[in-house]
Amino acid sequence: MISVVMPLYNNEKEVQRAIASVLFQSIQQFELIIVNDGSTDNSLYVVQSLRDERITVIHQKNQGVSAARNIGIRAAKYGLIALLDADDEWKPDFLKTIVALSEEFSECSIFATGYYYMDQNGSQRNSILRGISPLPFKGVLSDYFSIAAQSDPPLWSSAIAVRKPAFESVGLFPVGITIGEDLLTWARLAVKYSIAYTSERHAIFHLKAPLAGTPSRIPQEPDRVGTELVEMLHSLPVDKKESFERYIALWHRMRAAMYLGLHDRSKTFREVRHSVRYDPVNIKTYAYAAIASLPNGIRTKLYDVFSYLKIQQRKTIA
Repeated sequence: MISVVMPLYNNEKEVQRAIASVLFQSIQQFELIIVNDGSTDNSLYVVQSLRDERITVIHQKNQGVSAARNIGIRAAKYGLIALLDADDEWKPDFLKTIVALSEEFSECSIFATGYYYMDQNGSQRNSILRGISPLPFKGVLSDYFSIAAQSDPPLWSSAIAVRKPAFESVGLFPVGITIGEDLLTWARLAVKYSIAYTSERHAIFHLKAPLAGTPSRIPQEPDRVGTELVEMLHSLPVDKKESFERYIALWHRMRAAMYLGLHDRSKTFREVRHSVRYDPVNIKTYAYAAIASLPNGIRTKLYDVFSYLKIQQRKTIA
C-alpha cells in the first residue's frame, strides 16, 4: 500500500487531471491525501466532485507547499509515500514502477523515475540525465550529487516516493523556504539514504513558465538553502565532498542565472563568486559573469540568445 500526498493551492484548472492520473494507475492499492492549502479558487469544488473512498481531503490556512506536504506525510497511513503536485500528472505505470523498485532494491529508502517536461503549448521534452552510463538505467545511484550537479534534478517532487521513516528523520520539508525547498530535502535524504532509480519516464512536469527567459520567481534572501548546504558539506566524509561541492556550485549558478534574467548585476556577481568557490572550472558560471559585465542593451540581447540556445539544446537532446 502506498500513500499519495498532493498539496493543493489554486489549481482548479489542473487538479482534476492530476487526480485522474492517480485514480487510473495500473495498481489500485493506495490512499490519496489532498492537502488544501487555503485555496481561494474553485479547486476544492473540483476535488469534492470526484467521489472515491480512497481520497482524503485535509484543510489548512495557506502556509506554503512545504507545510502542506508535511501535513500530508504525517497523516499518511502507509510506510511508502509518493508525492504528486496538483498541476502535474503520472503515467499509468508510475506506482507500479515505484513498487517494483522498492521490492527489487529493498535496502533503499528513496525511489524515483525519470520524467518529461510539458511546455505551455503542449510540447513534450525529455528531462536531461548525465553521469549515468549506459542508458536506459535502473539501479542504485552510486553518487547522486555528481549526477545532480550536471543534470536536470534526478529527484523531482512529482516523480518520487520515500519511506516515511526516512522523511521523518530529515525533518520533512523545510517550512518558510519558497525556492529550493525540494532540492534541499533531496540533499538531506541523499546524504543519509540510498536511492533506487529508473531512467524510464513515468511522470509529466507541466511548466507554468518557460524553462529559459525572464524568471517567474525571485530568489529568496537570505539564502537559507545555500547556508544549509554548506553546513552539510562540513559534516561529510572527505570522499563525498567533491561531488557535493559541485552540487552547491550548481545551486549558486542557478541563482546567478535568475538574477541575470532579473537584470541584477551585483547579485549575479555575488552568486558567481559563490559558485566558483565550489566549482572553479565550470564554464557556464563564467559565461554568466561575462554577460553581466556587458552594457544593459547588449546584456539583454545576449541573455536572450543564451536562453534560446538552452531551449534548442533541450530540443536536440529530447
